[in-house]
Amino acid sequence: MLAGALALIVGLLVAEIVVGLAASSLALLADAGHMLTDAAALALALVAASVARRPPGGSWTFGFRRVEILAALANGITLVLVGIWIVYAAVRRLVSPPDVHGGLVLVLAGAGIVVNVAAAVLLAAPSSRSLNVRGAFLHVTTDVAAFAGTAVAGVLILVTGWDRFDPLASLAVAGLIFWSSAILLRESSRILLEISPGEMPPQEVAEAMLAVPDVVEVHDLHVWTVGSGFPALSAHVLVRPEGDCHEARRELAAVLAERFQLQHTTLQVEHARPTLQSELPLARP
Repeated sequence: MLAGALALIVGLLVAEIVVGLAASSLALLADAGHMLTDAAALALALVAASVARRPPGGSWTFGFRRVEILAALANGITLVLVGIWIVYAAVRRLVSPPDVHGGLVLVLAGAGIVVNVAAAVLLAAPSSRSLNVRGAFLHVTTDVAAFAGTAVAGVLILVTGWDRFDPLASLAVAGLIFWSSAILLRESSRILLEISPGEMPPQEVAEAMLAVPDVVEVHDLHVWTVGSGFPALSAHVLVRPEGDCHEARRELAAVLAERFQLQHTTLQVEHARPTLQSELPLARP
């Protein structure tokens, strides 16, 4: 899937640079810069996906899953830099617009819509399982909208002859790029900073654990994401003195897996002191 999408994007990138230079279109060259980051994102996704599949070993006790997250972060930073360059160039062209060949812009924009829709279809399914692939998918879907804007600019230039529609379209592309980069940077930063996943609020997880029979306290609770599709949890759990620690551990694991899809859990389960039962009937993490 990634290889097929990469081939489509690289082919369109080459065509866009050639036609953008021939047509003096900043909108097409802006899209080409965005397409370059798309190609880099897809290439990184291929490499990262391959590395991430390597098994844990030596000092790499969690394996190489964070490689995908680092690739997504790098991709987000690159998008910001490309967006800044597009805004700078667009402002210059708004002040002093060159002649733009609207017909060439319109033809290549139509081809870009077709190619990016095809690439988006290839990436749609795997994007739900990998942040790195999701970054590439966001690039591609953003390009669909960007090419639509570029096509509109080409039509308007042909109809009115006003060349400033081209840099205005490139500013719209920059806005989409900043939006995509914000999503990638937010999601990758949350994982690298080990913030709990949004669908697993620690308070809600603790309440579900406290609802398990004989559990009287949950503390030192940590919920984080190792890599795409790999959430993890660790906690210290106390059960009633007459309770069964092993049974409580099994029930806790079952609740966490069923309700929160937490398969990788590390639970230290011990008996509470008899005096704790009256002091901590429902302790919070």
